[in-house]
Amino acid sequence: MQSINADKSLKYFSFLLLISLLSNGLGLFNEILEPDGALYASISKNIVERNDWVNLYAYGGDWLDKPHFPFWITALSFKVFGISAFTYKLPSFLCFLIGVFYTYKLATILFSKYTAEFATLIYATSLHVILSNFDVRAEGYLTAFIIASIYHLLIATENNWLKHIFLASLFAALAIMTKGIFVLITICSGFVIYWILNKDLKQFLKVKWHLFFILTFVFILPELYALYHQFDLHPEKLVFGKTNISGLKFFFWDSQFGRFFNTGPIQGSGDIFFFVHSTLWAFLPWSIALLSLIYLSIVKRKIKIVDKHLIISIAALISFLLFSVSQFQLPHYIIIIFPLLSIIVANYIVNIESERSIKFNIYLQNFIYFILIVLIAILNVFFQIKHFFILLLLTIVITQLHFFIFKGKT
Repeated sequence: MQSINADKSLKYFSFLLLISLLSNGLGLFNEILEPDGALYASISKNIVERNDWVNLYAYGGDWLDKPHFPFWITALSFKVFGISAFTYKLPSFLCFLIGVFYTYKLATILFSKYTAEFATLIYATSLHVILSNFDVRAEGYLTAFIIASIYHLLIATENNWLKHIFLASLFAALAIMTKGIFVLITICSGFVIYWILNKDLKQFLKVKWHLFFILTFVFILPELYALYHQFDLHPEKLVFGKTNISGLKFFFWDSQFGRFFNTGPIQGSGDIFFFVHSTLWAFLPWSIALLSLIYLSIVKRKIKIVDKHLIISIAALISFLLFSVSQFQLPHYIIIIFPLLSIIVANYIVNIESERSIKFNIYLQNFIYFILIVLIAILNVFFQIKHFFILLLLTIVITQLHFFIFKGKT
């Protein structure tokens, strides 16, 4: 699974990673953004003030929408460090760091250390990843748990599987208790389709994969208990304007399949191309590299189904297609596959061999950076940001230093 760059290392990687992490960490020091951030923070605050870790309350009544884990971990942060915007965002930022770590680990075992370093920087500098550390929602937690579970499942395919099945199940359960059972599609689809393509059907009979699902179910029991206690034991409660609402049914069906088919209490209006244009801006400044990769993969390259890195490509593609055909769509949903896209794009970049192609991609990325700087300046003027000229000057100086220090270096 190692590439030709197995022994190569990216110059200034530690420095660039530190800058990337600090940029994301700045989100810890701004206020909680509305509407979702303020709502989620208030739910966690209610847990602490009521000392009730089972029932979720919002808008003065019982609240049924998202699973419990993000509120539990935020409430724990409030309990230990006090209630503030910083302590609300801290657990999500720590999960972001976990996601960065597992992106590096997964890319290393699939390709090389060199690819892993690129992948880590791509993930940590993607626009919507940075935004998610300023406007904290469930996706920060979810992304980390998904990539961690995929990593441990991949390790479990080869050796020391008991330990890694346990960890894969734990992370999968945390993902489910963050967003719902649909996350199993992102975690498992790559493996399932990879085995089918390679006619490795004996994998479906192996005890370790059955154990994965059993342990995952065991680990989500706290969520199931909380839902049953708050709603199923109290059919008289009014939720979504109705009584006799089952928390368990909502968790297993309405919150996921109900939104997908637009039959549940929470509905939307889907557009099959919504996540195409969402990804183009959310994955900046790496969107063009992603488009180039997709073009070359479809038009000029043959896919080798024996390569294990096909697992993450399948997982990303299946998830993207499901998001696209869903009737309930929000742009931040796409973040959960960004670690996978980052690894795929990083492998594409480090394996560009033509000198002409390398120069073209460098010039293209520099052009994107220039356009983004211009857009930042325009937005600063439009929204009348304080100290605009100082910020603009600082941006120009940092940009020039970047090109001076790193010109021609990888």
